[in-house]
Amino acid sequence: MDKVIDYYFTPASPYAYLGHDRFVAIAAHHGARVGVYPVDIGRIFAVSGGVPLAQRPPQRLAYRLVELERWSRHLGIPINVPPKFAATPVAAASRWILAAAETGQRQGLDLAGALMRARWAEERDIADPATLAAVAAGLGQDASALAARAEDPELAARYEAATERAIAAQVFGSPWYVYAGEPFWGQDRLDFLDRALAK
Repeated sequence: MDKVIDYYFTPASPYAYLGHDRFVAIAAHHGARVGVYPVDIGRIFAVSGGVPLAQRPPQRLAYRLVELERWSRHLGIPINVPPKFAATPVAAASRWILAAAETGQRQGLDLAGALMRARWAEERDIADPATLAAVAAGLGQDASALAARAEDPELAARYEAATERAIAAQVFGSPWYVYAGEPFWGQDRLDFLDRALAK
């Protein structure tokens, strides 16, 4: 049976960053294809009851820091919370990821991982076109072609469509994985996804 996982995420999510490499490894281990869907998490929060960071109460914000530091130590993955460029938008980076995914699943996943690493570990501004180009070129991808494609109105429409697809799938957080109709929210559910793929 052809195994397909829909992967909904935003580069603005630290948990998507922490889980990305493990997710990619799990999908590869099971020979699964991945639908790469970067989404506008603000729009998803607006229809699903999610609360942006700036509106969360202090006790929730404090515990979020504890959890992120705990997972960072547990996984051995460096993270800066908050990152230096926490306030910069990620729509352009998301369009670049979609553009890369058009050339192949692996290219999209590789660029997603590299851009999240740039934001969360390397203190780089992934809203900056020069940073986007440098990250893509560092992977051996055609940065000029990706830049042109990412500015195509069709790519903006595809970003909107990915978000609408997520809303239709009842996604309310990032990362979110769907396999065989079963949802898995968060990188801490990757073991369950792994088991589902193994059946």
